[in-house]
Amino acid sequence: MIEWILVPLAYLIGSVSSAIIVCRLMGLEDPREQGSGNPGATNVMRIGGKKAAAITLLGDVLKGFVPVLIAKTMGGEAWLLALVAFAAFLGHLYPVFFGFKGGKGVATTLGVALGVNWMLGLTVLATWYVVFKISKISSLSALVAAVLTPAYVWFFVGDTALCVIFLLISGVLLWRHKANIERLLAGDEH
Repeated sequence: MIEWILVPLAYLIGSVSSAIIVCRLMGLEDPREQGSGNPGATNVMRIGGKKAAAITLLGDVLKGFVPVLIAKTMGGEAWLLALVAFAAFLGHLYPVFFGFKGGKGVATTLGVALGVNWMLGLTVLATWYVVFKISKISSLSALVAAVLTPAYVWFFVGDTALCVIFLLISGVLLWRHKANIERLLAGDEH
């Protein structure tokens, strides 16, 4: 039963905002107050460049990957793994350490997917990359990858608990991108 402590621990790890920490360490403005106002890698790139964005992206991926990997290493059952994944994701969206104002969760979802199954994670990443190469729109790439991820989970993992969690994560990702979706439909998305 001790492994269930991983759920709140995953939330706390997810709550560490890579964007805010990177911006503070690099002497940049708070990403919640600049650009899109979103503390994520895309906004950090707008305000601080590629290096700051790459560090932020790595941090956001790791905070999804590490808790899931720990849960897998401890031999946690599927529902525990699913709850750890969702807790890390929620921590990124609603970080307790930063006033519950977090990012949209794309990179953390990638980290979670990589932790669950490396082929799953690489397929999600490849989907994002192919759509981005064609469209040059990061949000569209994230949305397409989010919609397809539950099917990828079923294909690579075949576990009901993880499929349910990734359906929920995908739904939340779509909801968090509602403004992007409106701009995409209007033809105004950057």
